[in-house]
Amino acid sequence: MTQTAIEEIVRVASPAHRPMGLSCDGTDIWVGCYETSRLFGIRAATGAIFEENAAPGRPIGLVVTGDALRVVCSENGDDDHRFIRRYVMGHGFKTGDAIACPDDSGSFLAYDGDALYLSQRFLHRILELTERGTLVRTIPVGHQITGIIVIGGLFYLTVTDGNESTNHRLARIDARGERQTYEEIARFDFLPRSLGYDGTKLWTTDREGSELVAFALPT
Repeated sequence: MTQTAIEEIVRVASPAHRPMGLSCDGTDIWVGCYETSRLFGIRAATGAIFEENAAPGRPIGLVVTGDALRVVCSENGDDDHRFIRRYVMGHGFKTGDAIACPDDSGSFLAYDGDALYLSQRFLHRILELTERGTLVRTIPVGHQITGIIVIGGLFYLTVTDGNESTNHRLARIDARGERQTYEEIARFDFLPRSLGYDGTKLWTTDREGSELVAFALPT
């Protein structure tokens, strides 16, 4: 089945080339740049940078958790060890409370107010974690996950099928019952990374276009 393209609302220039991680804090957006190992806070309406800090590794996925962010960082250079770090807004990264990603694998994050969700792209699954990093359950997806968010108890994902694939889709998963449901609901005509939600619309990054893209939440 051919999906309809996402309904774009607005594009904002990224604060850095080829953005990777993104999360929304109301009308503010947090963006991580993998290539420069920097984290930015920007105003969605103008693209103005109001905060910038170096990350302790290459930031991949990130999510707002109250007055802080959790950030998946690739560390130790080519060894690419994955940790979930805590960033306190207005202060910076906190040392000593890093969570090692299970199986040393993790890309993108979501948070529902209680649980933290970590996607493992090449293992095709989502892990539900406590805030201390204890594994609660595993949710198989069957595709590579390049973005994740929880809205109304449902997972929304950006998915693809390989590094060379140009087929990028928006999918929805209801994993609350005994029988998980998976549905692909839209396509992207660019390479998306991450998902954020500002309360009315979804956001992602156009990685190769170095832009942040807002689009309508499909019904």
